[in-house]
Amino acid sequence: MNTRISRATGLFAAAAVLPLALTACSGDSSDSAKSGPSGNASASATRSSDDTGGSSSATSGMDQPFGTACSAVPKNGAGSFDGMAKDPVATAASHNPVLSTLVTAVKKAGLVDTLNNAQNITVFAPTNDAFGKIPKATLDKVLSDKAELTKILTYHVVGKRLTPQDLANGSFGTLEKSGLTTSGSGESYTVNGSAKVVCGNVRTANANVYIIDTVLMPKM
Repeated sequence: MNTRISRATGLFAAAAVLPLALTACSGDSSDSAKSGPSGNASASATRSSDDTGGSSSATSGMDQPFGTACSAVPKNGAGSFDGMAKDPVATAASHNPVLSTLVTAVKKAGLVDTLNNAQNITVFAPTNDAFGKIPKATLDKVLSDKAELTKILTYHVVGKRLTPQDLANGSFGTLEKSGLTTSGSGESYTVNGSAKVVCGNVRTANANVYIIDTVLMPKM
């Protein structure tokens, strides 16, 4: 842990340019400007269609959330699937009780606005139980180290919307700059060979979310 903390200066610099990385990965240079001109919005919509393989494919087939943990998601209100679809990803997650530890981590890392302003991303979101697998002393240290926390959280974000079909046998770069892999079929998928998708294909206003049962750890 001490070795990783020594890298804080470089990682803070990386965190400072993270919004630009999000923009570059999502293919929209103006996505963080909520009040931008209509031309930019149109361009963003066009790229959104490209990132998802076309708007028709994004809204057909396996378009509904799936997985055993989906039953824990509220049926109504802002934390429901319909409610989350109306909000950007960090805000949507804050309404979902199964993601409260993740939301706390995102706030401590100062990534709320970064994630909310990004467009066309995928977030692999660890459940509270996933964070519970980490020894409390270790988790407390990570939560108090903004640089390391930023590195871990950005490893859970891919700069494009991924459909379930994309996860069948995929390899993707993350915003942390390391790669992750996915595999599976139907309604059974894993990330990096061990983290299971327990509730997949959850839509928010700017992201596809796959809720997972294990925190992903980048190489330190």
